[in-house]
Amino acid sequence: MNDLSKAAAPLKAKWLVVGEESEAQRIDNFLLRELKGVPKSHVYRVLRSGEVRVNSGRVKPDYRLRLGDRVRLPPIITAQKPPPAWPLDLPIAFEDAFLLVIDKPSGVAVHGGSGVSFGVIESLRAARPQAKFLELAHRLDRDTSGLLIIAKKRSALVELHRMLRGGEVQKIYLAVVKGALAKKALELRESLHKYVTAAGERRVSVHQDGKAAVTRVRRLKTSSSFSLLEVELLTGRTHQIRVHLAHAGHPVVGDDKYGDFALNRSLKQRLLLHAAKLVFRHPASGETVRLESPLPAEMKAFLEKALP
Repeated sequence: MNDLSKAAAPLKAKWLVVGEESEAQRIDNFLLRELKGVPKSHVYRVLRSGEVRVNSGRVKPDYRLRLGDRVRLPPIITAQKPPPAWPLDLPIAFEDAFLLVIDKPSGVAVHGGSGVSFGVIESLRAARPQAKFLELAHRLDRDTSGLLIIAKKRSALVELHRMLRGGEVQKIYLAVVKGALAKKALELRESLHKYVTAAGERRVSVHQDGKAAVTRVRRLKTSSSFSLLEVELLTGRTHQIRVHLAHAGHPVVGDDKYGDFALNRSLKQRLLLHAAKLVFRHPASGETVRLESPLPAEMKAFLEKALP
């Protein structure tokens, strides 16, 4: 009997022991990482049904793993693995034993998904196979350039998330927008609602029933056609800067979701949004970390022509 005629061996449950890299992580997020290729809905279904066990007991999705926990993964057929990630040459703005801050180029996704095989985090893991832990502390849109924080220890990630939720991380962006901003400074407070289009595209709109969002804007330079703005995020909603500025009548140049599409076609510019500054307390030492990223060459060249 050849191998093709043999019945496939039944899938078996797998037991994993929680190490330092997964300590304090929610069980649902742990499963989503371990069961790559499995639909999110199915992961939550096996969790609710009790097929996933921790130390032989059932747990809720918000259970936080402890060092040494034994997690039972039920037999699940996963989708075909995506192609392996390639290490990218990513500029490093800061690094120590706890943190890595990179200066992300425009056009590079922070993680795989939505038609992208891999992004920054997968490339970093490919470049550093010896690293036990590398996780995004926050996100940037694919076409937004600038400073991005990656945690190298679970303890650092937990503390960074707490600081981000509490507004203890100062995030300042530079944006080139359409039109002359009349006021020198303003605060945008429209609530934002996240939804998915019929085509499966993630979008955000201003809606009174959405989540609270606050964006501070300061005008740096202006002309009748364009303005350079310094933008500070006081909350971290998806596409917050882009939606708030578009709603205010000043869409970001190059924004292919919420921008002025005719203007974008004529200019042929990428999204002119740059994460320029970060100020935060180091999650381990408590010392203040201040980082700045210079304007990318393409954005600088546009400003020299549009706002000399």
